[in-house]
Amino acid sequence: MWKPLEAGSSPVDWCEGNYLISPVIAEFVNTFSNVLFFLMPPVLMHLFRDYGRFVNPAIHGIWAMLMVVGASSAYFHATLSLTGQLLDECAILWVILAGFAMFLPRRHFPLIAQNDRKKLSVGFLALGIFATGLAVVHPAINAFVLMVLGIPALLFMVLELRRVNDGRVYRLGVRCCAVWLLSVSCWINDRLFCEVWSSINFPYLHGLWHILIFIASYTVCVLFAYFSVKDEKPLKKPVLRYWPRNDFELGIPYVTIQDCAHGKELINGKDVYA
Repeated sequence: MWKPLEAGSSPVDWCEGNYLISPVIAEFVNTFSNVLFFLMPPVLMHLFRDYGRFVNPAIHGIWAMLMVVGASSAYFHATLSLTGQLLDECAILWVILAGFAMFLPRRHFPLIAQNDRKKLSVGFLALGIFATGLAVVHPAINAFVLMVLGIPALLFMVLELRRVNDGRVYRLGVRCCAVWLLSVSCWINDRLFCEVWSSINFPYLHGLWHILIFIASYTVCVLFAYFSVKDEKPLKKPVLRYWPRNDFELGIPYVTIQDCAHGKELINGKDVYA
């Protein structure tokens, strides 16, 4: 019963050589490349504190789940254990399903949900429980299934971007798509063409995937948080901003709220006339 906890018990092994840098960490770069999953969510919780207060406090749950993803991934790559693999993949599965339950625009709801987000959430909860059980039974196919789940999220984002008339939002969406495609390319290359990258002494594309997929993941959450206000809160207007400087669009994006009834933008708990 303890075998899944043993180091190296996972059937998955990435391109980076094992125990080359540390005698106790199997894949050193792949382990520590998860650092953004720990550093960024607290910052995002701070930036989205007014969004959580005035729109949906569940947004903080998404940031917390990203930290769980990072911790699970770091544990997996440090040990290459089957338990670590399952924790990593199930954490990714649950954050994706939570994002769908929270952000899916009502116009895209399946008929069975009857335009009720609570029913939609229950449906995704049931799907998550089923998929988690399936992941335990067939762990070898989990990674590819999770990659496929990112495709509908990207398609929904493209559909929503076509509806906005804010150039800053559109440009952020384009950058998000580009980063996601680049991250997937890194994952595929590391998985299928390891010998090629090892021949040029760069077996670290999976570590680069961790960095890029985090950027793409939190960015798509920011975008859907923006879309969600327009979809769910007609009396409020979302405003895309960047930290630390609002005029620097390569900074950290976040969403503030403008109260359309009073023409005020809520920033850091204060009313600012828009």
